[in-house]
Amino acid sequence: MSQMQATGKRVLPGFGLTMGYSVLYLSLVVLVPLSALLLNSTGLTWEKFWDVATDARVLASYKVSFLCAAAAALIDLFLGLLIAWVLVRYEFPGKRVFDAVIDLPFALPTAVAGVALTALYAQNGWIGSLFEPLGWKLAYSQTGITLALMFIGIPFVVRTVQPVLEELDKDEEEVAATLGAGRWRTFRSVIVPELVPPLLTGFALAFARGIGEYGSVVFISGNMPMKTEIAPLLIMSKLEQNDYAGATAVALMLLVISFVLLFVINSIQRWSRRRTI
Repeated sequence: MSQMQATGKRVLPGFGLTMGYSVLYLSLVVLVPLSALLLNSTGLTWEKFWDVATDARVLASYKVSFLCAAAAALIDLFLGLLIAWVLVRYEFPGKRVFDAVIDLPFALPTAVAGVALTALYAQNGWIGSLFEPLGWKLAYSQTGITLALMFIGIPFVVRTVQPVLEELDKDEEEVAATLGAGRWRTFRSVIVPELVPPLLTGFALAFARGIGEYGSVVFISGNMPMKTEIAPLLIMSKLEQNDYAGATAVALMLLVISFVLLFVINSIQRWSRRRTI
């Protein structure tokens, strides 16, 4: 028994003090800004709030934001797993550089990423020009929005799955192979159950980031109302028009929908963790 266990002392203070600091910092960083948003909406009548929140243009922006964010997070789910698998299971020249590039969307300003992606996927861009003869428009479409959200969301999946892959016990894979299981069955029956919780976590993080993303999307989307206009851009447009009540209504509805979706994803994540225990 260690000296720390013998004396009954802990590295961190007791529950009361640590809980107090946690609530304090959570309030300053999260709860106070959200409370300000709710207070700004108190000047709205229910009728005006409902009219703004259910306007056809607003609903279309919600649809674009959530569908593109979900599609990008789902694609990142598979790409992130593949990239994390390569980084953990294989050795190759330039591996450290490749590993560092994964974090580039974290460090790169979103506006710079948006300009670069637009130049790349536009009709005269390196990649966009290849798809233009096929009639597939990448930039200034929902496809371009999805590509931009994939770019900013891929690190969340990779960095969530990678540590779990590194800690997996390879003895279980060897036992499965000894019992006659093929590679695909071993992957499906032994590895995938352990990766479901981190994959869901990475999906939730990428999805949440995609919903509120503005800088990398505003250039490549084209900002066409009812087609490629995202909800964060609509909020900024209303603020520029001094329509603070309308911007608050849109932001509040976006907050409620995002919270419900993330709550559902987290519930599925907890359920999957209980099944793997």
